[in-house]
Amino acid sequence: MSEEKVNKRLSRRQFLKGAAVVTGAAVVSGSLLEACAPAAPTTPTKAPAAPSAATPATKAAVTPAAEVKPAAGPPLKIGVLLPYSKVYAVLGESITNGMVLYFESIGNTIAGRKIDLIKEDEENDAQASLRKTRKFIEQDKVDLMTGLVNSAIAYAVRDIVHDNKMILLISNAGANGLTREKKSPYIFRTSFSNWQPNYPMGDWVAKHTSKKVFCSAADYAAGKEMIAAFKETFVPAGGTVLGEIYPPLGNTDYGPYLAKIAEAKPEATYSFYSGSDAVAFVKQYEEYGLKKTAKLTGAGWLVEQDVLPAQGKAALGAISGLNWANTLDIPENKKFIEAYQKKFNVEPNSFAVQGFDTARVIHEAIEKTKGNTSDKDALIKALESVKFASPRGPFEFDPVTHNVIQNIYVREVKEVGGKLANVVIDTIKAVKDPGK
Repeated sequence: MSEEKVNKRLSRRQFLKGAAVVTGAAVVSGSLLEACAPAAPTTPTKAPAAPSAATPATKAAVTPAAEVKPAAGPPLKIGVLLPYSKVYAVLGESITNGMVLYFESIGNTIAGRKIDLIKEDEENDAQASLRKTRKFIEQDKVDLMTGLVNSAIAYAVRDIVHDNKMILLISNAGANGLTREKKSPYIFRTSFSNWQPNYPMGDWVAKHTSKKVFCSAADYAAGKEMIAAFKETFVPAGGTVLGEIYPPLGNTDYGPYLAKIAEAKPEATYSFYSGSDAVAFVKQYEEYGLKKTAKLTGAGWLVEQDVLPAQGKAALGAISGLNWANTLDIPENKKFIEAYQKKFNVEPNSFAVQGFDTARVIHEAIEKTKGNTSDKDALIKALESVKFASPRGPFEFDPVTHNVIQNIYVREVKEVGGKLANVVIDTIKAVKDPGK
């Protein structure tokens, strides 16, 4: 597809109208994010301690773009399969922007190899994505792949990636099975499993909010996985689930479902919705009067940055859990947000952070192999050893599942400087998917 089509952007209004999942021109100089950029290539990064405002994370040196040596090896071909059209286009754009921001900060070169991003549109279509994956492998002969927003598409391409020993870094798709029963030595995930943000929230809600909760989520696999993960810790902590409802994706009228919640008289609710579903649910939740009697809690995408402006004050006070917050008070996050806004003239979201971190993982691993991507075993070992201080906090992989190990932040929607923001009120450190 053309570069023009790949880079076509959707407005927030278009996104909120059609989305059903969570959610620059100037070249960035080498001074970008000295606290976030990788250490000099010959020095492996060490796992950082969890940073805090009182104890800043150790700043890593960056190789300025102006000082990068001319490329000496063949181009480093990276196949990027993300949605650049249809309902999930904003997510694809955000992930790509994060990658571009990082790669430009290192001069678009890794270990003497010029980076060549070969982009293809996921199209929200499993068969189309399977054809494009085959193209990456057989025609483009890419060195590795990244991307994937839709979990069904990730499952669809899993076998061809595994059978061809193609390294794949998933930068969004959260289906638990991708790093459990369907895990592959060639697949890593830099984003989250659907279990990961919700499992710790069950215990937290029971201890800090209420033990009488009603659960709801959009009626598809991710929604079911997220509510199940929440209940894994909520019930053992003494919580009672008063009921569950699963409205269809793209629902616009939540009245009948909110009536069922009201009948149960919960003290709190725990929900997963995203995009236009999140906007409609949160606004109607307040209109129905539930906000006054049942605390609104849920997975982070319920009130993420892209939907907060449309939700308005209906979202105030909502509690959610996610792997990032724009108010996270660590140097890496502040530098990232500043650089992202300067380049793209918009606020970043969690998807942009995932793209940024994915690019850094690629950089650090390939530096460790001195640019060699043909030795898959060596590249896998290099990827497994990558650790750094990310805008989201400490980042590393579980060597068994290849899923990221990361903090989950409990956030509360508050007004900050006249704007709504997710303010971090608690941190659950180093959450690791069980892998089974």
